[in-house]
Amino acid sequence: MNKVILMGRLTRDPEVRYGQGQAQTAVARYSIAVDRKFKRDGEPTADFFNCTSFGKQAEFVERYLRKGTKVVVSGRVENDNYTNKEGQQVYSVRVIVEDVEFAESKNAQGGSSEGGSQGASFAGAPSEGAGNDFMNVPDGIVEELPFN
Repeated sequence: MNKVILMGRLTRDPEVRYGQGQAQTAVARYSIAVDRKFKRDGEPTADFFNCTSFGKQAEFVERYLRKGTKVVVSGRVENDNYTNKEGQQVYSVRVIVEDVEFAESKNAQGGSSEGGSQGASFAGAPSEGAGNDFMNVPDGIVEELPFN
């Protein structure tokens, strides 16, 4: 099984390109910084992951995600190895994103994200930020609620 779930902030605005030909499929490339749970002196406090989204999801990423946006991505890990100009083999991995959603509300981001709404996601999965939007039920009305 090859499945990864990461929560972090975009380190830069996504780069989106469209394929040639009739299909013109969108491809979005971006990276996220994921804080480490345990931090030691002299070691990095975060890990950085390169992510790729395709098609409609890439268009969603282009429209709503910006540097600093906190997201949850899930997908699979693929090798992204290549030989550089000096003939040296470079080893790396890339997350092929299958689902992406906001991990905090627009207000928590300081309103810096263009568009987008609290709890919006491409995959239609529940948002973690939705808990702040529930209305308090007034006293005495509980008996009238159909789901009591």
